[in-house]
Amino acid sequence: MNNFFYIVPDFSYENCYLGNNICGIDEAGRGPLAGPVVAACVELDLSFNYSDINDSKKITPIKRSKIYKFLIDNVKYGIGVVDNDVIDRINILEATKLAMLKSYQDFISKYQKLPEILLIDGNFKPFELCDNLKLIKPIIKGDQKSLSIAASSIIAKEYRDLLMNQYHLNFPQYEFNRHKGYPTKNHIAKIKQYGIIKIHRHSFGPIKALIDNKTDI
Repeated sequence: MNNFFYIVPDFSYENCYLGNNICGIDEAGRGPLAGPVVAACVELDLSFNYSDINDSKKITPIKRSKIYKFLIDNVKYGIGVVDNDVIDRINILEATKLAMLKSYQDFISKYQKLPEILLIDGNFKPFELCDNLKLIKPIIKGDQKSLSIAASSIIAKEYRDLLMNQYHLNFPQYEFNRHKGYPTKNHIAKIKQYGIIKIHRHSFGPIKALIDNKTDI
């Protein structure tokens, strides 16, 4: 008999801070060899039933797309995008922090509303307290524990996938619509066949190996 169990996100963390404006923040796209890293800052209505929401990596693409469409029509959210050239310049961790900051700033700009509590997926604070913020709380595996973070993971993932689908239209031979820039066998084969293009992350190992004329990609 298996002893494992699945963690389902809920409002346990959010309920600790009732009475405050609470947002979850998560990112998508730290691992790919191409394209941007994207973050989303999301505020949920704590009285609503979000039973279908889970970590974006644990639901099927079809279900994730349906949830994404529901979320963008029914919740407040901000988006932050940091392109590959900036990732190469400041490194992926700093680019992730910047994307999270930009998503927070976009949320404020769109709704003229200042979050007071930020629940962040991860083990770091992407930026310091500012504006009306009282607390930035990192939560390891937060997309499995907090519904606000799980929702932000879905929006970030789907938004980034849509961007990569646009890149596919510009560079169809790379099939970005299939692998979204991740280092799959298919993507590596396409890089070897067609070479490196402007949306590839030159600082990432496999791409850097090709630039340095190495073959162990």
